[in-house]
Amino acid sequence: MKRRQLSKAIHATLVASTLLWAPAWAQEAAVPEKTKQAAQDAKTLDTVTVTARRRAEPIQNVPVAVSAFGEEQLKDLQASNVDGLQGAVPNLNIVQGRGSANSVNVFIRGIGQPDALHTFDPGVGMYVDDVYFSRINGALFSLFDIADVEVLRGPQGTLYGKNSTGGAIKLTTRNPFDYQGGSVEATVGNYGRAEGRFYAGGQLSDTVAGSIAGAWITNDGYVKNLAGGHRFNDDDTRSVRAKLGFRPSERFEAMLSVDHTRQDAALTMGRAMANLIRTDLALGPVVLQPGATGDWDYSAQTSFAPGKGQEMTHEGASLSMQWTLSPQWLLKSITAWRKLKTHSYIDIDASKWELGDVLVALNQNQRSQELQLQFDNGAGINAIFGAYWMREHVPSYQEAYASDLYAIAGNRISFLRTISDDLTTTSSAAFAHVNWAFAPSWTLSAGVRWTRDHKTYWRTTSTFWGAPFTGLNGTVPFPTTSATWTAVTPSFSLQKKLGDTLMWYVSANRGFKSGGFNGRANTAYDVAHAKYDPEYVWTYETGLKLESSDHRLRGAIAAFSSHYKDFQARVSQDVNTFPVLNAAALSIRGLELEGSALIGDHVTLMGQMSWLDAKYDRFDDFRLDPSFPGYDPTISHAHVPFSPRFTARVAVQRGFDLANGSRLAFGGDLSYRATTWLSVDNRDVLKQDYYSVVGLYGVWDSPQDTWQVRMGVRNLTDEHYMIDGQEFSSVANIQTAYYGLPRNWYLSVRYNF
Repeated sequence: MKRRQLSKAIHATLVASTLLWAPAWAQEAAVPEKTKQAAQDAKTLDTVTVTARRRAEPIQNVPVAVSAFGEEQLKDLQASNVDGLQGAVPNLNIVQGRGSANSVNVFIRGIGQPDALHTFDPGVGMYVDDVYFSRINGALFSLFDIADVEVLRGPQGTLYGKNSTGGAIKLTTRNPFDYQGGSVEATVGNYGRAEGRFYAGGQLSDTVAGSIAGAWITNDGYVKNLAGGHRFNDDDTRSVRAKLGFRPSERFEAMLSVDHTRQDAALTMGRAMANLIRTDLALGPVVLQPGATGDWDYSAQTSFAPGKGQEMTHEGASLSMQWTLSPQWLLKSITAWRKLKTHSYIDIDASKWELGDVLVALNQNQRSQELQLQFDNGAGINAIFGAYWMREHVPSYQEAYASDLYAIAGNRISFLRTISDDLTTTSSAAFAHVNWAFAPSWTLSAGVRWTRDHKTYWRTTSTFWGAPFTGLNGTVPFPTTSATWTAVTPSFSLQKKLGDTLMWYVSANRGFKSGGFNGRANTAYDVAHAKYDPEYVWTYETGLKLESSDHRLRGAIAAFSSHYKDFQARVSQDVNTFPVLNAAALSIRGLELEGSALIGDHVTLMGQMSWLDAKYDRFDDFRLDPSFPGYDPTISHAHVPFSPRFTARVAVQRGFDLANGSRLAFGGDLSYRATTWLSVDNRDVLKQDYYSVVGLYGVWDSPQDTWQVRMGVRNLTDEHYMIDGQEFSSVANIQTAYYGLPRNWYLSVRYNF
């Protein structure tokens, strides 16, 4: 690692450690666009309102570790997709999923789920307008119609639609009652980047409002195809969302939302980091391709024929209604339907060899219903009582190609595996949460949730070998089987106002993630041992939220300890066997700081810093038993994946008022991430050493906010860094790394009307 990166890291850490103030990029969270001018002219930081506890509250009053971002703050982060939050939130790891143009890998405080296979549930809940998205496929959301984003850290086991162990990310789209007018935006950049976005909305009458928003996002890809032709890691996404609101009185409101996204992308290619090895029955192990060394030149070659890419259609509808039954009681209903269809080729070995190439096609749909009854007596007691139901159906079809995996004296032996399976999940829950201000400066909160998850699964695996192994061909059935898991997940918090600008809290929360069935059960033994158990976590937290008396400094600090058990680990045993183990218990401790300061009238300084100590108390792995035939001493569980010990970010923005009434602002940020392990088995080649990333931008707003011109560059110093890893070492020694974007620039022009 270069010396300049170490100096940057030290600088970022020292600066961020002096900032104990809440995120300035959240200043406009949930603030309509028309109030932007007032916010920019203000001499204090705006009040930030969040819905972390399913009702609107100032962020400084919520005993939850939460970060919030408004529309303009997301632009200042230069975040076009949800993974643009990387570096901005303490102890958050959010990146594009391995080998996929549409999935997201999210870890919060060392807890998540990197495997996009549909038989795994996410560790971090993803929500759009309070609707839970049950797959990490399709969750790499484009931020084209977003009012604000909230990131909740720690288990969400009481109030949220689907229980989750790591946390929740909530995206809220614009409400046409609040966002009047519209905008058209065009963006160009290197790597053939060309994007268009639009929004138009407002009240159609005294009682009806509507909006329509869309985005067309394209780029040519940043990975060169060594065989010529279309580049890899590109994008061609088109999205549209329409909303219709009805507010006939102050006592009732309904909002219907319909959205559709279509993506057609080439392969998402990584880099083969270890020797790719063929098993030759006559010659022994043969190295087909040596492992990569040095910096990547962002080029790759695949065994797939041209045109084998990744397609996705994601669509849905939701209806949210709320009735004010009385001054104390509010009833809310959220009804939703979603459908996700993908047809994705993935070159797992990232080479011209056919070793770990797959087709994954699924056709998922889900329906959900949530009811909330909210109470507020206006005298220190408020409560939420609710029920949640979701039914998800996920049939899928897969093919695995590995005709370069085995040979006899250099002659390839063809291999194809086909898989058909079907998973149905029904999740039901009832919950209650009560806040009691039992003294002038004290509030006690308690909640509990009962969850029942029922899953039904069947699977058929067929193998097709070429000569001379055709006698091994056959089908391994997985008869329809079912299982049910229930859990009770309570939460408690106590908070104390220590003055007008300081709040202290302590909390305890339990999280639960359902068990399931191994979606890679290819042998009779695996079928018989396919079921794995749920995960559970208890997190204990204490924190301070503070603000200066002049409202120019704001911040939060949180310390936590988590006890995480029955971690669901997918491991690689041999060419046919990929068991899922409830392998581990973990102890996770951490410290998080985030904040902002308004310096003078035009300079805003922002920062976050986090420390994470995640370690296994135990990891039961039969592959480390010397008596096991597949004993592998190179496996290690010394480090928890996707859990860097330190992250930090410092950002600054300087504004200028020009003589003609227009405004000019320049900003930049430096983010640092410590060493990160990208595989459960701690493969050395899938370890990313510490690195820093720099971004710069400038923005000009016309006098009446009619025009905005923004230009920026991300990864200014062109750092080469890995963000995710694919580890199937039992198959040809596959260990593939996926990289973050190289240096890239853009220019965007927006017209507001």
